[in-house]
Amino acid sequence: MTTQQWVLSLVLALMVFSVALELKLDDFKRVAQTPKAVICGLIPQFILLPVGTWLATLVLDLPPNVEAAMILVAACPGGSLSNVVTHFGRGNTALSVSISAVASIIALFATPFNFGWMIATNPATAGWLRELNLDVSGLWVSLLLLLAIPMSLGLFGAHRFPALTAKIQKPLANFSLFALLAFIVLGLIKERQLLTLGLLPMLAIVVLHNGFGLFTGWITSIAMGVSERDRRAVMIEGGMQNSGLALGIIALQFNSDLGMVIIASLWGIWHIVSGMSLALLWRRKDAHLKNLAMK
Repeated sequence: MTTQQWVLSLVLALMVFSVALELKLDDFKRVAQTPKAVICGLIPQFILLPVGTWLATLVLDLPPNVEAAMILVAACPGGSLSNVVTHFGRGNTALSVSISAVASIIALFATPFNFGWMIATNPATAGWLRELNLDVSGLWVSLLLLLAIPMSLGLFGAHRFPALTAKIQKPLANFSLFALLAFIVLGLIKERQLLTLGLLPMLAIVVLHNGFGLFTGWITSIAMGVSERDRRAVMIEGGMQNSGLALGIIALQFNSDLGMVIIASLWGIWHIVSGMSLALLWRRKDAHLKNLAMK
């Protein structure tokens, strides 16, 4: 791997490790207590968004690497940012954490499975992978290095050294988040010659793709009749995919293909914008309802 790929892998592993430090046994107990709400949050992540993305790539005539990046991002679980945004938007933070915890475990199997069959059944992406002579099974290695190992170490550390964990969790989480955003921004600056009007179609694809993820969260929560606070958590979980994990997989398995990197990087920036915008709208709604109740 190149130095850039090593740095990104370490940053992502640190991010997963810091999130795992915050997880407690109670988070998983809540899954058993509120299975309907958790399942509601998993359906958009592992069924609706991936399948909807796959169908879109069959219809749209996009470059194969762009379609592959869309499929990969859709196949990834939600990221740790979703918990922060849900909390800011006054959604059910405990539910968000529970969904993220379960999704990270499911992703070890579901992400390679979803990505594998969707890539193979899309003629454009299947042909592109054959040309590159790449094996999709390599995703298992990436997920082991970037997700399974750091998460296991974080869970062990949280259980074995609770006092130390309480001190280092927040600084580690803040540092890893800043490092990931810096990596994305610096990467785009490095390729600034591409930051022209020609990039707008890719940004439009990311905006629509992300909007579809948020919509799947909303429609699923409506269909399953969960509460308002739970609906907010499910929407954020549906629209905030772990684009950092996607970037890591692209670096390890696809030699940092530029088209794929651009899609995943734009996702990493845009889903923060869309998530925080929703959170602000919800806070304004709550304030408005509170003012009406006081009159």
